[in-house]
Amino acid sequence: MQRIVIDTNVIVSSFIQKSYPFFIIDSLPTAKNIQWCISDDVLDEYTEVLRRTKFLKYKGFTLNAESLLTDIEGLTVMHYPEITLAIIKDTSDNKFLELAATCNAHFLITGNTNDFTMSSFGHTRIVTPKEYWEKYR
Repeated sequence: MQRIVIDTNVIVSSFIQKSYPFFIIDSLPTAKNIQWCISDDVLDEYTEVLRRTKFLKYKGFTLNAESLLTDIEGLTVMHYPEITLAIIKDTSDNKFLELAATCNAHFLITGNTNDFTMSSFGHTRIVTPKEYWEKYR
């Protein structure tokens, strides 16, 4: 079973355009060999970001976001990190590394290559949506 952690920007992108982030998020409900891992902190960020009014300008964004937030419990496995890291310059992004370490994720998928400058963290490969879809899906 492949364990993945998904950065919030991938979800946002999936609701704005039909590209690699969309392919990933759209495939998760039927993926039998993938376990999408989240934590309370990650879920809180998903909820806060997906409900920002600046995304109202994108057709269908709110409906898609609320649908995902309603269904997320059935799509994900909750983990409870007991570590605190200070590795990423944007400190709010450390929660994704904490989760990846806790669930022993195979992949952390992010479009944020400015802050996630490393190619791996422990056993977790840090990849873009395109890289994940084309090489590891």
